[in-house]
Amino acid sequence: MNPYEKLLNRKRKWTPVQVTKGKVKEGAEETLKRVLAVRCLELPVGAFVTEALEKGVPDKARKLLISNVKDEENHDKALQYVVEAHGVDEKAEREALILRDAWLQHPDHTLIKSLTAERAIFFVLLPFLRFNGDVGMRTTAMDISRDEQVHVGTSSLVTTELSLTASPSLDKLRKATINWIMQPLGNHEDKYLNKKFWLDASDRLMYEGKAPELAQTKAARVPAFFETSNENLPQYA
Repeated sequence: MNPYEKLLNRKRKWTPVQVTKGKVKEGAEETLKRVLAVRCLELPVGAFVTEALEKGVPDKARKLLISNVKDEENHDKALQYVVEAHGVDEKAEREALILRDAWLQHPDHTLIKSLTAERAIFFVLLPFLRFNGDVGMRTTAMDISRDEQVHVGTSSLVTTELSLTASPSLDKLRKATINWIMQPLGNHEDKYLNKKFWLDASDRLMYEGKAPELAQTKAARVPAFFETSNENLPQYA
């Protein structure tokens, strides 16, 4: 079994459901609206992968990459349910679209753009939702995170095979994106409300491929099924 087949076998099918609005951590409200605003990058990331499939990728990776594109549609739907429960910040929505357009127009290979967005942006935002969001946000982030682990593993393998690397200008766009999202935060004794904590995590994910400071995410914020409304739990195949 090759690495792509192993990644495909790790997937678990799930169906997003409408969530209810709960209480989020005080001090995170504005940033959470920005996190939700950049859901507009989910479908473009899928489009990046689709374009890469047309340009040429290793044959053994094609089935997994096609599956990953379908995941992005699922993620967009799940995040839209969260937005329907919590509402939007119209200014943040407009500014997020400007960032989206910058990602779309950037000249780097589409798979590198996909890898950079998922590894150094989404891998930061999903823990932010899990540490600072309500139950609906946490369960949604938990399920998207499982998919994103496979996506990043896939893109890492393919970009290595194709000898692709991110340009300095793409890294600059990555920094601009995460800085905009976390801008409402400042210095805070609660590290999960501390802007520098999240910016550093993005840097480490970009340059080292890991962020040990986010390791607690795996268990610390997973809501127990017995204490959670069924409306806030995804449906599994």
